[in-house]
Amino acid sequence: MPLVPMRQLLDEAAKGGYGVGAFNVNNMEQIQAIMEACQETQSPVIIQASRGALQYSKMIYLQKLMEAAVIDCPEIPVVMHLDHGNSLETCKQAIALGFTSVMIDASLEADGKTVASYEYNVETTKSVVEYAHARGVTVEAELGALGGIEDGHGAGLAADDTTHLTDPDQVVDFVQKTGCDALAVAIGTSHGAYKTMRYDKDGNALPPALALDLIEKIEKNLADAGYKQYPLVMHGSSSVPPELVDIVNKYGGAMKKSMGIPMKDIQFGIARGVRKVNVDTDGRIAITGAIRKVFAEKPEKFDPRDYLKPAREALKQLILGKVKDFGQAGHAKDFKPMTLEDTKKLYAGACGGGKGCCCGG
Repeated sequence: MPLVPMRQLLDEAAKGGYGVGAFNVNNMEQIQAIMEACQETQSPVIIQASRGALQYSKMIYLQKLMEAAVIDCPEIPVVMHLDHGNSLETCKQAIALGFTSVMIDASLEADGKTVASYEYNVETTKSVVEYAHARGVTVEAELGALGGIEDGHGAGLAADDTTHLTDPDQVVDFVQKTGCDALAVAIGTSHGAYKTMRYDKDGNALPPALALDLIEKIEKNLADAGYKQYPLVMHGSSSVPPELVDIVNKYGGAMKKSMGIPMKDIQFGIARGVRKVNVDTDGRIAITGAIRKVFAEKPEKFDPRDYLKPAREALKQLILGKVKDFGQAGHAKDFKPMTLEDTKKLYAGACGGGKGCCCGG
């Protein structure tokens, strides 16, 4: 099975009322772990790479690893997605290498740090949509700005900064003007492991205070405007499981107390139109804990396979839980995969969908 357009996976998720995990990767072991978990659970999946990941692995290496993944697991629908593209040029590079979906994050300027104007976001996003859709490639955009920094990307907003949350009253205008296929919304989630600095009287970390009501308002506004089942995206959705943090710290780590996004909050969003759920930090913690354990218990080991194999297994176990919790498990064979040529025709108007389809007609 070739790589498939993300547009199709999100449309199918909307029909089935589930979310699809979008898992960040940097190397072969991460890709293998995700694919093994999705093959075992028959889950469609989005595998994504940030600009930092592409610099680390080089685009061509990651492209060939993804090609190997779909050859090895031909029955699993897989999207290859660019996470937080900062410009039209970056998106063009990814599309040229076979990415079937790109995110243009023009909520920040091209430096990936400065909060951009609404007008800049609309203009930049629209330019990417026009280029990508002509090639059948899906486009995710972002409205509002997330807290935290990941791979050098982010405005560094404090976890409790509510000044840049998504404005529900701008959403319909933004989708109409840009034509984006999916929209990442800022509701108080943030990148990285330290999503909250709130603690109770005993020093225990409290979960981030999310503006979950915004999801309901956004979904309603879109539906009222004719965009029924329009796919929303939750970034910064790692739960930062304390048991994984404990493993890191038990074997020499020094991670601070924190708490990520509770699964019940993610599932609340999925029930209200969130179809893509981004997870990166949890995987990093799982891998780090497994490697530290080997180094601490078997200091004589020096073969990378001795610690990368348990790291791969730790990530696989994490993904197994996520795909079940998001609801995507068991849906790999629900539909016949589309090609980029198919979606080119859809974008050209062959879908016959009108405003009721997620492209807005």
